[in-house]
Amino acid sequence: MKKIVPFIALLIFTASCVSTKSTLKNVDDNAPFPILTKDNTFAITEYSKDKRYGYDKDYPINIYFFNTKDETINQQRFLNALAGPKGEKITYKKLESCCPFPTKRSEMGAGLLDVYELRWEGQRNPVTLYLNIYEKGVLMVPVGLSLKKN
Repeated sequence: MKKIVPFIALLIFTASCVSTKSTLKNVDDNAPFPILTKDNTFAITEYSKDKRYGYDKDYPINIYFFNTKDETINQQRFLNALAGPKGEKITYKKLESCCPFPTKRSEMGAGLLDVYELRWEGQRNPVTLYLNIYEKGVLMVPVGLSLKKN
């Protein structure tokens, strides 16, 4: 209970700081729902040509998938489908949640982006991606990454 009270206070404060206009540029409510593979990852067939896709907070990877009750499973389904630029196995960890924005898909009326760090062997600097579980968009492989080989 002691942990819940500060969390609720933070959510209320964050929601009060949210602009009424979203800065997200790549929301697509007509995007198809992601399909799951037999490995329980999202089936991704497109590669982004936009260097901002996933790397810029205004162009997050929108991984909305039916509901947001278990936020990490959809992020895992997306990230587990990816590989390094030459097919290297990636590891990832969540760094933080940031960048509040208005959304109709949250009980609070606001959402946060989740920031993930990706690493793979031979990499000089880790990659940072912004993921959004509240909005829909076409799922694509961000520039500089590839799809994991099955």
